[in-house]
Amino acid sequence: MEIRNPNLAELESILQHSPQALFEGTLGSVRPTGEKVKQLVEPLLRKGCCYLIATEEEKLMGWILIGPSKDQFSDEIIGFIYELYVMQEFRGKGISKHLMKSDIEQLKSEGYPEIRLGVFAGNQAMKLYKQMGFSERNVTMSLRF
Repeated sequence: MEIRNPNLAELESILQHSPQALFEGTLGSVRPTGEKVKQLVEPLLRKGCCYLIATEEEKLMGWILIGPSKDQFSDEIIGFIYELYVMQEFRGKGISKHLMKSDIEQLKSEGYPEIRLGVFAGNQAMKLYKQMGFSERNVTMSLRF
């Protein structure tokens, strides 16, 4: 398995699969369009975020979107994981863990004092994040009508 930055064709593939990734990551509560994904991702890429992909034999297996973010209270710039996704047929092979390790190494080497991420309550990825050393920092609560 190789972890690296994507080429343009791979980036396009990521953007085509991102609506499904966001749908699954939000436990089915959001079904974004391709246009909505571009509205979310393009500003992140412009501000210095980047994708890392996992490939094997030229086949895209998964990706992680990482980069800077600003703490809303202290204005401190921190590292942030915006998206993590592994294609259905490659799940259960430790790809997420490899992507996370590469992400942590890269953000740490860039000098960020902390790495954060957001995850929906009930998402199975929380187990991985806790194994990787992440802990709950804040909780967003909701009251739906």
